[in-house]
Amino acid sequence: MKQNVLKRLGRTAAMMSVFLLVMHQAQALEYVSVAEHSAILYDAPSLKGKKLFVISRYTPLEKVVNLERWIKVRDSSGTMAWIERRVVSERRYVVVKAAVGTVRQAPELNATVAFQVSQNVALESLGINGGGWIKARHQDGSSGYIRSIEVWGAD
Repeated sequence: MKQNVLKRLGRTAAMMSVFLLVMHQAQALEYVSVAEHSAILYDAPSLKGKKLFVISRYTPLEKVVNLERWIKVRDSSGTMAWIERRVVSERRYVVVKAAVGTVRQAPELNATVAFQVSQNVALESLGINGGGWIKARHQDGSSGYIRSIEVWGAD
């Protein structure tokens, strides 16, 4: 009888582990972008922490941990660091990871090319269009659709 109880507990624990893993993966990723001209990334949530990098305006960052005045973030290279909450915005941007990002007039591979952008250029995300496309706007006002596999910072 004791073995049956232990087996049931083991199965229950395994099912809970799978459930928690699935729930964690199902959560939408949250992003912020740098709102200031530039911002400093720190190794700890304190102005006394070691300054790691300076990053540019519009850089998208994935939220990992939220504190009152600090956010632990991950950048497009996977680097984790802390940033002051006051220097970021909820406004969504993506950064081009392909050597050249092709923005099209419609969310189709055969659509006319609206413009192309170089790697590491930030584009404002205007929303995710089904089928792996993101509507995006360049800082010069041009807009169109780019494939989500060409950028980082989209869900």
